[in-house]
Order: sequence, then C-alpha cells, then structure tokens
Amino acid sequence: MSVNSSVLEAFDESKLNSFHWKTILTAGMGFFTDAYDLFIIGTVTAILTPMWHLTTTQLSILNSTSLAAAALGALFFGKLMDLLGRKAMYGIEVAMLAVGAILSACAPSFIWLVIFRFIVGLGVGGDYPTSSVIMTEYANRKNRGFLVTMVFAMQGLGLLAGPLVASLLLSIGIPHAIAWRLMLGLGAIPAASVIYLRRKMPETPRYLLAVKQDANQAASVASHLTGQRVGGGSWNGKVAKQSMWSRKHVVRLIGTAGSWFLIDVAFYGNSVSSQLILKALLPHAALVTTTLVATAIFLVAAVPGYFVAAGLMDKIGRKTIQSVGFVVMACAYAAIFLVPSIAKLPLVFLIVYAISYFFIEFGPNTTTFLVPSEVFPTNLRGTAHGMSAAGGKIGAFLGAFILPGILKASGLNVTMGMLAGVALLGAILTLAAVPEMKQRSLEDNEEMQPSAASASPRHSVS
Repeated sequence: MSVNSSVLEAFDESKLNSFHWKTILTAGMGFFTDAYDLFIIGTVTAILTPMWHLTTTQLSILNSTSLAAAALGALFFGKLMDLLGRKAMYGIEVAMLAVGAILSACAPSFIWLVIFRFIVGLGVGGDYPTSSVIMTEYANRKNRGFLVTMVFAMQGLGLLAGPLVASLLLSIGIPHAIAWRLMLGLGAIPAASVIYLRRKMPETPRYLLAVKQDANQAASVASHLTGQRVGGGSWNGKVAKQSMWSRKHVVRLIGTAGSWFLIDVAFYGNSVSSQLILKALLPHAALVTTTLVATAIFLVAAVPGYFVAAGLMDKIGRKTIQSVGFVVMACAYAAIFLVPSIAKLPLVFLIVYAISYFFIEFGPNTTTFLVPSEVFPTNLRGTAHGMSAAGGKIGAFLGAFILPGILKASGLNVTMGMLAGVALLGAILTLAAVPEMKQRSLEDNEEMQPSAASASPRHSVS
C-alpha cells in the first residue's frame, strides 16, 4: 500500500522552484570537486614521477587510493544518513574533501600524499549517497530524473575545469614543484564553498515522515519550501521499516550495484582509448598540449551526454537510457576488437571513441547515480545507494589495477573485446534487475502497517 499524505503530495506535484535550483548547486559542487580531483591527480602524478622517482607500483597506489577510500566512504556515509538523518551527515563529506585537498597540497612525501588522498577519497565516496538521496527526496515526481542528473552533470564541468587549471598553471611558467601543489590545493575551494549551505539544509520531509514519524515537522518544512500551506497531523497508518535483505531489495541491489560496477570497469576502456589516440595524433607533444587535446575530446564527446541525459531522463526513462548506453558501448568496443585496423586509423578510432563516450554519459554513468536513490524505501535509501556506489568504486579500482596489465600482455584488441563483454553484461543486468521509476512517486516503495492513527482524516494541500 502506498504512503499518502499532504506533505508528499506537495513535493511530488510541486513545480520547479528556486529551492530545487539552489539544491542542484549545493549538491553539485561536490561532484564538480570530485571530478576536478579525478582529473588533476593524473597530471600531478605525471609531474611527481620524475621529481620523486616514483615506481610503477607507487603510481598505481597513488592513482587508486582515493577509489578504494571512496568505496568505504560511500558505505559509511550511506549507512549513517539512514541512522542519523540526512541533515546530520550533509556537509561533513565536502569538509573532508576540502581538508584532504589542502593537506595533499602540503604533502612532504609519497606516504603522506597517499594518506591525504585517502581522506579525499572518503569525502568523494560520501558525496555519492548524501547528494543523490537529498536531491531525490526534495525533487518533484515529474522532474526528479532531471534534477538528480543535473547534480551529477556538475561532474562534467569539473572534468573540464581540471585540465584547464592544469594547463594554465603549466603554461604560465610556474615551477612544477609549486604547480602540482596548487593543482591539488585549488580543489578545496569549490568544496569549501558549499559547506555552510549543506549544513543549513533542512531535514527532508520524507525522512521526517517515514523514519522519524514527525508529520508536523515534515509539514512545516514542506510548507516553507513549496510555498503551499500543508497540514500536519497524523499518518493514515505507519510506515513499515523494511529489511535490506528481502528478496525484492537484494535483486534490486544486484541490479544497481552490479550495473555501477560494470560501467566503472568498462569506463576504463575509454581511458585506454584516449591514451592511444593522443599517442597516435601527438607522439611528441608536451604535457600541456596533450592535456588540452584531452579536454577538447571530452568537451565534444562527453559533456553533451550529461545534459542530454538530464533533459530526456523523465521522458525516455532510466532503464531505457541505461540499457541502450551499455549496448552502444558494447558495439563500439566490439568494433575495435573485430576490426583491428580501426586502431591504426586515428580519425576512425576517434569517431568510435566519441560515440562510446557520449553514450557512457547519456547512459549508465548518469543513470547508475540516479536509480539507487529511487528504487529503495526511505529507511534503506542511503544504505542502498552507498552500497551501489561502493560497487562502482570497486569496479573502478579493479579497472585501474587490472586493465593496464591486460593491455600490456594481450594488446588493445583483446582488452576491448573483454570490455565489450562487460558492457553487454551491463545491459542484460539492467533489463533483468533494474525497475523503472519514471514519473513514479518514491512512496511506491514504502509499505504501510495499521496504526491507531489510521482513523485520522488526511489533510490536503490547500
């Protein structure tokens, strides 16, 4: 039985308003910082390798530490936001990002940089469940996919900012010994800019109702944020606390965490491709040149995918966008596997690469962030999203460690063939285990149990 109250109706049926846009900015700046940091560490390691005489093993550790930490951060923050509330945890993760960025910029040695990168990773991981769940629970039914995807789309802007900052610092002649510290330290600015806004964010009415059972406080928040007079009072029944390990939720978790794991493994296929393209097109280029070229490729091929996904998420649906994205990725990788000569034709290779990159963003890279925040009940939403995000980070961690070895031992074609299989498996898993939530209320996931309040009349939005 679906939950029904004036508070939830007010949120589900409200129009887009200034609070929604403010929440996009407040939540999205975390992903801007995450993406900036994701790019900038590659440039930093390229600078530090000759300066600190880093070995291949040390490079692998430095590049993957934050990924492993992010998996832990997602689990930790996801669970605590279900236990303590969304408001209690929100803002702590970006504070960790800011502190970790500043400490990383001051790192005196390799070991200290790894430790500080671990702190950054915890903040990155924590940002996934907190921001997605909060935006989801504040969104209206009609535009929920758009709103949550727009939060994630800030990642695309951060991935552009990273190489632009790196290129600027390198091109104006700042010594490398200072430039890498500035690159890392500047990541603290966007994270720190929203700490106050996050800490002032009110608790979501859905959490107040379903977990705290505080209808009056939920009505007060709903009235303030929607501009409508919303009645408080009692529930027409009580929300049942559901178990994470029921058959329904386990199947959904396999779908959300499994597809996120697979996209993050397959995503490294494009990382492999980008290095091949740059090597073929600019074999003798300087670091600043290859950085700008990589930025241009991302701007043309990937950034539009984020915003096309946001615009169509509530029209086409999550399941269709995710499954089609996986299928196109599989076809692109399979083409390189089946027609090896493509790898020797940079222009053709670039076209195939661009298509796959677009459908990663207009596809599972955006939907895997959205879906876990929609398909679980309120008392499990943070935990389930954290587990799903952790699955993705484990996939990214394995991709960072394993794919370079496979590429070196077996070559590009075999690597792409394997990734084609990974992407195809993602499409199958999406179709089998991921429910569609387009235009549906989040309360379709809740269960009601009788209570003494069931005889109380429902209040309506007036």
